[in-house]
Amino acid sequence: MPPLVSTLERISPKPHFIPQRRVLLVDEEACDRERYAQHLRDRGLRVRACSSYEEGERCLEGERFDLVIVDQGGPAFEGKAVAARSMVKDRRVPVLVTTRHHNMAAYMEAMQLGAADYLEKPIPVHEFLWRIGTHLPSGWVKTRRASWRSRG
Repeated sequence: MPPLVSTLERISPKPHFIPQRRVLLVDEEACDRERYAQHLRDRGLRVRACSSYEEGERCLEGERFDLVIVDQGGPAFEGKAVAARSMVKDRRVPVLVTTRHHNMAAYMEAMQLGAADYLEKPIPVHEFLWRIGTHLPSGWVKTRRASWRSRG
């Protein structure tokens, strides 16, 4: 009897049949934005990286995303407008809020808006990817495994 994993791989759809997931990443800190965007792209996700909250809001007007990641900004929660606009557009799209300026009031506001997660920077890569995986549809796992196989 063949191992379960190889049997599942044979009957599973090929990775190119799985739609590529789209992620909106809004972070004014270039270093963080580029680092997180690259990790997501390495896993086969299409990332639209925005350097300002205004740019992020414009992207939400004309594009559809499977996940939104927005930096809180400072203690005043400057990223709130992007998070709120995303949730108004489609409540099913998870919004993750990241921050270097943990603030309980901003945390509570993000959760009351409906944010799916709140992450403090610096976020270890394994935790960042794990959290992304918990919020994306299950097809992402197959795409990710396929990209690991292609490297090795």
